Formats: sequence, structure tokens, C-alpha cells
Amino acid sequence: MAESTLNQTSKVFGSGKDGICIIKCLTDIPGGRSLDVSRIPAEYDVISAGHIVISKAGQYILLGVTGGKFATLTEGESYVGVLRTAIMRQDPRGAIVTSGQVNGACTPFPIDDAIAKGLPHIEFLFTDKRN
Repeated sequence: MAESTLNQTSKVFGSGKDGICIIKCLTDIPGGRSLDVSRIPAEYDVISAGHIVISKAGQYILLGVTGGKFATLTEGESYVGVLRTAIMRQDPRGAIVTSGQVNGACTPFPIDDAIAKGLPHIEFLFTDKRN
């Protein structure tokens, strides 16, 4: 299970999209969770707001990335929500939005139909405005 040390000092980072990625958070997982980042390619030191969070066997995992797209779920996995703010790979503690509105134009990777259907309490807006 993913674990984090809570007494680390914080660092300033991010892409500047944190404030516009989550348009409205209606509900989230209280207190956030420590996230498994093992499926994220090593070149990503910062995981952006809007990244999809999944679960398997009680663990919270950041959805993998393949070829510039979110990976598909494997057996036993389910969608949980969306990362509320950017996090550092070496300190993977994050708030997870489970209901609300997300700006699909600024998620780190495109939101496909499977993700949208798997997160029915999240409305993905502006997905047609991606660069």
C-alpha cells in the first residue's frame, strides 16, 4: 500500500492550471489519500491536477499513461475520481474529487468515453477545446 511521510516540507511547483482544472468540487475523499505512482512514467516528476485516480484492492492508484493517453483499466480496477491539485512524485499525497465539474481542456491527457462513464458524478466540460 502507498504510504507518505507527513512531516515533509512543501515545495512550490505545478503548471499553473490547478486553479482552472477543477471547476467545482461538490464532494471529495476526506483527508485525501497517499497514491501509488508506479504506473506513471519516470519522467513525470509532477503529476498534474486533473489526473485520473483509480482503485484496486483498497489501494488508490494514479491511472497509468501510455502513448500520451490515459491507460485502460484492468480487471479488478475501478475509477475513483480526479486529482484536485498537482502533486510531486516523491510525495504522492493528493486530494481526490469524486463529484463536481472538471475542465477537460486542461486535464493532463484526454478524457475518453470510458473515463467519463466510469465517473458519472463528474461532469467533464470543454473536452472539445483541447489543443
